[in-house]
Amino acid sequence: MVSKPDSKKARLNRHKRVRGKVKGTAQRPRLNVFRSLSHIYAQIIDDVAGVTLASASTVEKDFNEYGGNKDAARKVGKLVAERAAAKGITEVVFDRGGYIYSGRVKELAEGAREGGLKF
Repeated sequence: MVSKPDSKKARLNRHKRVRGKVKGTAQRPRLNVFRSLSHIYAQIIDDVAGVTLASASTVEKDFNEYGGNKDAARKVGKLVAERAAAKGITEVVFDRGGYIYSGRVKELAEGAREGGLKF
């Protein structure tokens, strides 16, 4: 019998490997991305203090569109950048969460750059 590799487990292993190298500080926090089939989430995290500084996602009440496409991901990126700018955050380190840097993850990153975040 042929066994299919577990893609979620492989993503988590990639994420752990990256998290060993990427740390968010108060001066340069970490922009973390999580995507599901129908939504996308972004958080700006200070790993030293263990605090989420800003977040945005497609499950929020004021987000009325479908959350599982590139347009929604770009809007979430811009929204998290606005919320970060309100708290004085301009530079972040990007954590793609073990996902491939294409599609919705790339659109979120480009939206965050358009919103004023540097990484």
